Amino acid sequence: MELLIMAYALKTACARNIIGVIPYFPYSKQSKMRKRGSIVCKLLASMLAKAGLTHIITMDLHQKEIQGFFSFPVDNLRASPFLLQYIQEEIPNYRNAVIVAKSPDAAKRAQSYAERLRLGLAVIHGEAQCTELDMDDGRHSPPMVRNATVHPGLELPLMMAKEKPPITVVGDVGGSIAIIVDDIIDDVESFVAAAEILKERGAYKIYVMATHGILSAEAPRLIEESSIDEVVVTNTVPHEVQKLQCPKIKTVDISLILSEAIRRIHNGESMAYLFRNITVDD
Repeated sequence: MELLIMAYALKTACARNIIGVIPYFPYSKQSKMRKRGSIVCKLLASMLAKAGLTHIITMDLHQKEIQGFFSFPVDNLRASPFLLQYIQEEIPNYRNAVIVAKSPDAAKRAQSYAERLRLGLAVIHGEAQCTELDMDDGRHSPPMVRNATVHPGLELPLMMAKEKPPITVVGDVGGSIAIIVDDIIDDVESFVAAAEILKERGAYKIYVMATHGILSAEAPRLIEESSIDEVVVTNTVPHEVQKLQCPKIKTVDISLILSEAIRRIHNGESMAYLFRNITVDD
């Protein structure tokens, strides 16, 4: 709301261009229609346009297709060059590492990292098996109603409950360093579960690399108590408090590419230089 109010104030003051620098674009995971839910990203794009913004600089959108929601230019910068540099310079013996995708959805990003580092690739598939005491997540809804009134000429097919297989690792991580890559790390339970599986499969060191370190709620404590050796995130989101709570959290500074993007847009220069060595799947 503060951004919208400031943009609208500048618009009413007849500013020629209003450029928003939003390193972490909020609600970026809500970019698809799930059942009958709302697409919050589209709403946010419309609000920003209505407030008067004419350009946005952001970093590593959860889905690149989000740029299509906007009626003005969006520069979606990438943090991967900084994270790749960290792997090469700060991880000892990184040539013995395997890039791991936490889920099949992150496989393309992991493949992009693996190809540029010339390393192996592994994908974690499935999920931890839940007990009956766990909170119902809605995948078995709506409940079956036997005596429901249905139109005599309408017979709907039965809805099959969604089930995932138990966690399995596709690829060999035995005797290697496992580097889990993703774009956002917020609720760390899935990362902790992945680290446990990788430890069981023989990985002797586990790193987690992500662009946006939200690290909300009990994330620092869970990371400190887990098998994860190091969590590397960029400073798109402030996380100084979390770093004090968990020394395993490391920060990669990406202010250089943001400042260069601002300078180039202000001077009317090409932005293509900032997207060199960027792959389609990155």
